[in-house]
Amino acid sequence: MTWLIALMGASVAATIGAGIWLEIKPRMRPSGGLLKGGLLANMLLFAMALAGVMLMGVQEVLAAEPAAASLMEISLGKGLALLGIGLPTGLAAIGAALALGPIGSAAMAVIAEKPEMFGRTLIYMGLAEGIAIYGLVMSILLLGKI
Repeated sequence: MTWLIALMGASVAATIGAGIWLEIKPRMRPSGGLLKGGLLANMLLFAMALAGVMLMGVQEVLAAEPAAASLMEISLGKGLALLGIGLPTGLAAIGAALALGPIGSAAMAVIAEKPEMFGRTLIYMGLAEGIAIYGLVMSILLLGKI
């Protein structure tokens, strides 16, 4: 399993290295097909290594079943309830990210032209970030019900 983790680390390092190389020398960019194909192959390699780690990790967990007998038993219903509790936070964070992208870029453009608008744009960004906080609060309230 360590070789799969090393493969994943090499894949991430190659992606970071390609990004740094393209940032330093943007004019020496290879043809579009070669770059896209290389990054696609790198992502596919990472996904396959991640699937292998997950499958091998399941085998190790199943092999260690007697050691976990002393831990609290989680039923299927409780496991699904915990997943449902985490769902509002995840979806709210995705919604906040989708909202903050356009608001942040527009705020930077406005601040570049009118620096006195900084406070107002900060309020708009805070309102968009509030979406994620609402999801977190809902998850905390739901967690108290279990």
